[in-house]
Amino acid sequence: MNAAVLKPGRDKAVKNRHHWIFSGAVRDLPDFEDGEVLAVRSAGGELLGHAYFNRKSAIAGRMIAFGTEPPDAAVRASLGRALALRKAFFDPASTSAVRLVNAEGDGLPGLVADLYDDVLVLQIATLGMEKLKPLVLEALQAALEPRAILERSDLPARREEGLEPFEAVLFGQPVDRVRILEDGVPFWAGLAHGQKTGFYLDQRGSRRLVRETAAGRRVLNAFSYTGSFSVSALLGGAVRADSVDSSEEALALARENFELNGLPSDAGLFFTADVFEFLREPGLDHDYIILDPPAFAKKRADVVAACRGYKDINRLAFQRIRTPGLVLTFSCSHFVDETLFQQVVFQAAREAGRRVRILQKHRQAFDHPVNICHPETAYLKGFLLYVD
Repeated sequence: MNAAVLKPGRDKAVKNRHHWIFSGAVRDLPDFEDGEVLAVRSAGGELLGHAYFNRKSAIAGRMIAFGTEPPDAAVRASLGRALALRKAFFDPASTSAVRLVNAEGDGLPGLVADLYDDVLVLQIATLGMEKLKPLVLEALQAALEPRAILERSDLPARREEGLEPFEAVLFGQPVDRVRILEDGVPFWAGLAHGQKTGFYLDQRGSRRLVRETAAGRRVLNAFSYTGSFSVSALLGGAVRADSVDSSEEALALARENFELNGLPSDAGLFFTADVFEFLREPGLDHDYIILDPPAFAKKRADVVAACRGYKDINRLAFQRIRTPGLVLTFSCSHFVDETLFQQVVFQAAREAGRRVRILQKHRQAFDHPVNICHPETAYLKGFLLYVD
């Protein structure tokens, strides 16, 4: 097999089982087709593993196998380990929606696979994984026997790879939405047009936290999407839970999630609005505010602007919340790490003139594992804050 050769002294990351090879670390590349799997060798000729390569991307290569393991066998083994991990921790009788493959977190860069009951949804972010798709589909279909497989590869990252956004039914019939269970709580997940692959699976633990802390409180669920935090708050004993989102379609599904859980229509109000503008309106009387915005920083150049957005939204919440109150605030921007996010929240608290204490820290649910050799797979961070 043709080999990519790294520069002297630039093989440490790969030897430490990090998946990314930046273009500046590569000394020689053979003639190859973008997306092709190549052997990766050190400057001294040592076989380090195998990666797929793409000249168009700043991350020139992404490792799919380390050492002497053949690449196809490594992909199959990584898929097997990923499925075994979820089987060990999730009972489909109580939680029927899980992330089965979390890209580098499961040793499979460029691939996300989420199971919603008996429907599998894939996202493919890279050209190399696109070329491995037949192998992936074969293995997952044999292991899971889903009634349908959908692809929702509408990702900005694909453009850097030379790929267009792509959505299709890969197997079975189209599925618009599916009823799922999470810790025994039913929700509708919109698979055809929803955010991510249809549901924020990474917030499972945070929804559990809301159920545990919302009793007797008046909750505002900002950036509410389909209302899962609102439902969780009401099931946990909240007096009411109001939802605000810019998408009328998402709020329509939120209303259906209220109905699915037997919640009365007057248990919460639904506002189609910009959250920044909504929080500036007078008359808010909430003592629990949940802030789960979309990623404000999709690339490193966005970090400064993203931090301004996070500071503004948290300052507005601190100014408006009835005290003593709780704020559960999140950032899912990979480029804004936990330390920086905490600094931003501190600045927001200072500007709002409020005393704010961290009660608990949160990260993505553990079906979104973080590869210890590849810390970039950590992206979601959150704080439960006490404001008085």
